[in-house]
Amino acid sequence: MKNACESCNSTLVLKSPCFICSYECTFCPDCSKRFKFVCPNCRGELVARPKRNPAPVTSTGSF
Repeated sequence: MKNACESCNSTLVLKSPCFICSYECTFCPDCSKRFKFVCPNCRGELVARPKRNPAPVTSTGSF
């Protein structure tokens, strides 16, 4: 995951709210709102970035 907004270069830590498009362009909430939640690079929808689990998940081999 990227750690800075591609527009204003503000720092984004893993728990920071931010938005991504399907190509993983990453923007802070302020820039995303300014772009009306449309990626300025690909014109795709900007959606909330998924959160990562703080610890790696170990595979149990079954679901």
